[in-house]
Amino acid sequence: MSIWDRNMLEMFDYDFMQRAFVAGIFIAILASIGGTFVVLKRYSLISETLAHSALVGVAVGLVAGYNPMWVAVIVSILFAWLIEYLRSSFSLYSDAVLSIILSGALALAVIIVSVGGSFNNSLFSYLFGSILAVTTQDLYTIFIFGSFALGFLVLFSKELYFIAFDEEVAKTSGIKVQLLNFLLVSVIAIIIALSIRVVGSLLIGALMVIPAVSALQYRVGFKYTLLLSLAFAISSVIFGMIISYNFSLPSGATIVLSIIAIFVTSLVVNKQ
Repeated sequence: MSIWDRNMLEMFDYDFMQRAFVAGIFIAILASIGGTFVVLKRYSLISETLAHSALVGVAVGLVAGYNPMWVAVIVSILFAWLIEYLRSSFSLYSDAVLSIILSGALALAVIIVSVGGSFNNSLFSYLFGSILAVTTQDLYTIFIFGSFALGFLVLFSKELYFIAFDEEVAKTSGIKVQLLNFLLVSVIAIIIALSIRVVGSLLIGALMVIPAVSALQYRVGFKYTLLLSLAFAISSVIFGMIISYNFSLPSGATIVLSIIAIFVTSLVVNKQ
């Protein structure tokens, strides 16, 4: 047995690695499925915006002494509703709304942390991810909220696909577009808030957007694009975790570089 094989087996001797892989793979499933609808709606920037919004929740949790992940989920949902309300109720471009909220949320998070004096390693782990520090309580939180998010995406996948391509036609077809849009951004907010513990608020956009963009390069229809995105996201988490463990590198960064490698490969393979 080679050294590499022994290291692979040794990884799973540690409880923290087992929790890391379980959390990482489940987050990859959520992010890739949710990200596919976000990319199809040309709404990719929302992942970065809600990631910075989730950071506000983390800051509040750290300062107030609550579980940062629970607070991040709640705050992210509130920001998601604000974004969708501004987008649908005022004559504002989507990218402008997202840029405004992104900047405001980041500024608010910095002020809260500064006032509370909690700018420490805990916040740093949420900025860049600390999947190896995922606790059993974190796993419970991820599965509770993540199950609701996954159930919604699967249950309303046809309607969301229809809305992504043409909202006006979807409205005339009797689909409750506004309600589903609010629910979709809420689900994306949940996924992102859960994901920042794994890959960090500064990197989560990559895990949500790049697998879907990579899959779209193959032009194989919606169903197979979704499956490819899923496969790419899970593969990037697994390879990123293995590289992180063997070379003592930050897990969030190695996961993102893995999915970027898949994206570059997809571009090369499908170059015409």
